[in-house]
Amino acid sequence: MAVLITPVSSKFGAKYRALAPYKVVRGLMCLLVLVSSAFVTLVFFGFITSVIVRFFSIGYSRRTTSFFFGAWLTLWPFLFEKINKTKVVFSGDIVPSRERILLIANHRTEVDWMYLWDLALRKGCIGYIKYVLKSSLMKLPIFGWAFHILEFIPVERKWEADESTMRQMLSTFKDPQDPLWLAIFPEGTDFTEQKCLRSQKYAAEQGLPILKNVLLPKTKGFCTCLQELRGSLIAVYDVTIGYKHRCPSFLDNVFGVDPSEVHIHICRVPIERIPTSEDEMSTWLMDRFRFKDKLLYNFQFQGKFPDQAKETDLPAVKTILSCMIVILWTGLCMYYIFSCFWFKLYVSVVCAYLVPATYFNIRPQPILGLFKM
Repeated sequence: MAVLITPVSSKFGAKYRALAPYKVVRGLMCLLVLVSSAFVTLVFFGFITSVIVRFFSIGYSRRTTSFFFGAWLTLWPFLFEKINKTKVVFSGDIVPSRERILLIANHRTEVDWMYLWDLALRKGCIGYIKYVLKSSLMKLPIFGWAFHILEFIPVERKWEADESTMRQMLSTFKDPQDPLWLAIFPEGTDFTEQKCLRSQKYAAEQGLPILKNVLLPKTKGFCTCLQELRGSLIAVYDVTIGYKHRCPSFLDNVFGVDPSEVHIHICRVPIERIPTSEDEMSTWLMDRFRFKDKLLYNFQFQGKFPDQAKETDLPAVKTILSCMIVILWTGLCMYYIFSCFWFKLYVSVVCAYLVPATYFNIRPQPILGLFKM
């Protein structure tokens, strides 16, 4: 069996920036804003757009939900790039805006999926990105409710339990008029050295490629996504993420100590170039992960991916304006929650709905077929 090479961007390296007291205060303030604004967006906008509007039109429901949550999600790239001064470097293909795509990515750490928002924001799709994620995250208060409203697909990582859930939810994403970025992490979990060793052992036993910087991808979910959505997708984005100088944790992001740079390599593959049979799709995915493994191996020594692309910076005025509006509506709504009995009653009713709706994955269907879009 091949020997594991420890990546330069190891989770156990030194932090890039020291955790100064002012960063702790700043991080806690940012976290308070993110949590409170998420709660307000959920209760005052998400419930109306994803439940009330959905009784009349799934299409309008998704558009209005994406509009409000897109504004809230803009806070995260603003935190990463403008407050924490993390440099986001893009390479590979420059992709067009607002395509319907399936996105596959490697899973270096617990926050990889957050940095996909930086790309989605630049492409006008930050409100339309959906993830396949482990079902335990749906149990998080507030954030789990948001994942439900945004129609993330929860999985147990056991195919016998997950297949029916995935196919049922994917069947609702087939309308080509609905913008969609569906992101999956075929490795199924984040990368660690111990997981890599187990993956290498399994690969050696099964005669599969020995990968050193990514885990062996699970192919069932990827194949199912393509089988269900192929007719409405334009392309597959193969995204590879690397960090300098250390893979960050969630709290590293909040307090602005890591990472110094996030490198995102994108390979756009038109959907017609993806094989159609399950065996060929599985082989194609395995080849893509061999390519990722090579990219990350070279990234260790070169500190960058090849073919760096010129992506636009975050639009400063638009981003700041969006963040200010979110903060203002959060402050106003929180004031009424604490000062008005009817607002408290409304919030209580919404929370009482969201808890079981998220747990049992309940979504209303249009009551009038005439308005279904």
